[in-house]
Amino acid sequence: MTVLTPLPEAAPPRLLVSVRDVAEAELACAAGADLVDAKDPARGALGALPVATVRALVERLAGRAVTSAVAGEPAPGDMASAVRAMAATGVDYVKVALPPGCPPAPLSAAAAAAPGRLIAVLFAEDAPDAGLVPALAAAGFAGAMIDTAGKDGRRLTDLLDPARLAAFTAAARAHGLLSGLAGSLRISDIAGLARHAPGYLGFRGGLCRDGDRRRELDPRAVAEAVRTVSALPAREAA
Repeated sequence: MTVLTPLPEAAPPRLLVSVRDVAEAELACAAGADLVDAKDPARGALGALPVATVRALVERLAGRAVTSAVAGEPAPGDMASAVRAMAATGVDYVKVALPPGCPPAPLSAAAAAAPGRLIAVLFAEDAPDAGLVPALAAAGFAGAMIDTAGKDGRRLTDLLDPARLAAFTAAARAHGLLSGLAGSLRISDIAGLARHAPGYLGFRGGLCRDGDRRRELDPRAVAEAVRTVSALPAREAA
């Protein structure tokens, strides 16, 4: 297992590329993506791939990139079992959607199902507050990220203002959590969002053919995103 540490505030973010199968995982890894994230774009914002597919993906990459996989959007009572099943694939990190107002007990149970490996996904449409971060840290989560639930053309930056994004990533750093920002991002968003010092920026549709998240990854777009992140000056993320 590969464990990521939160980045210093001035460090450029890592690049996460979401993939739907082993072939796309190989493409993202070969292009230099820092994190290869398994999810099913045909099943909504946080659709989980079959466990067997994720296990095959992890085995194929064999540690050449950090891996994560989506455990879906389970109800609070089902969260721990969904996380446990995905963690058993050997993936480095598991991501799970958190409904607004999720009580503490399911949070702790879910984190215990993938110790040190669970990332909370909060949806921008719910206007997540940085004040949620301490509870996630206390429950045992390894990180937290913001994504968009609706893939309707609205982007992360359309839904949340820079001050809220900066407060969220700052709270994650203060509590020792990884932080991520995603949500219909384009390559042109990288420099601006890097100023909020997230641990990673997550992409899917912006790196697919015709910008359609349900289509295959475009190797040229993935390579361009890798180059763009690599070219960021260190202070760009401050």
